[in-house]
Amino acid sequence: AWPYLYPWPQRPAGLVETAFGELAKRWLPLLDFFEEQGVDLCYEIHPGEDLHDGSSFEMFLDLVKGHKRCNLLYDPSHFILQGLDYLEYIDLYHDRIKMFHVKDAEFRPTGRQGVYGGFQSWANRAGRFRSLGDGQVDFKAIFSKLTQYGFDGWAVMEWECCIKSSAQGAREGAPFIQSCIIQAVEKAFDDFAGAATDQQMLDNLLGIGRKDA
Repeated sequence: AWPYLYPWPQRPAGLVETAFGELAKRWLPLLDFFEEQGVDLCYEIHPGEDLHDGSSFEMFLDLVKGHKRCNLLYDPSHFILQGLDYLEYIDLYHDRIKMFHVKDAEFRPTGRQGVYGGFQSWANRAGRFRSLGDGQVDFKAIFSKLTQYGFDGWAVMEWECCIKSSAQGAREGAPFIQSCIIQAVEKAFDDFAGAATDQQMLDNLLGIGRKDA
């Protein structure tokens, strides 16, 4: 369905629904096989694919009846290039995110080009992939949200920069990821050192006078 994302003349009614119905028919047996093996299948959501954002993923998920093995590979760089809120995406789909590509990107639209890039080379596009730390992705916020939701998978560096060499990108990228990894708290900072509940103290604080039954 991707060639019909922004068509003119307008696409005929039912075209997208037919395409997604066919996708579901082809993928359901594979998802069932993944279930038999106890393995998650993770779709990398990005432009060029029918599943390119949250809405298209939800359409597909509905048609495969919310299959438990239908999950996501999270890569914020693809959302930077679309102008999609990649942090709220985690809030919406964290229970389906099972893989994580740590890849940076930047989007700097001009009077000449925007999301579509004007058929320019990667280096000359408004939206382009960058080495870790050189783009606009807020990885501190991403790692915080993933930790908040209990993500326990790998943080995998993916390099596709059009400016910096892969060797330098790898040297800088590994420690960059390490600096973002969060050790989750084991208890709240204000839980009074895990003290047991003292009902009498609670009653006194609230001014509640209790009478024995």
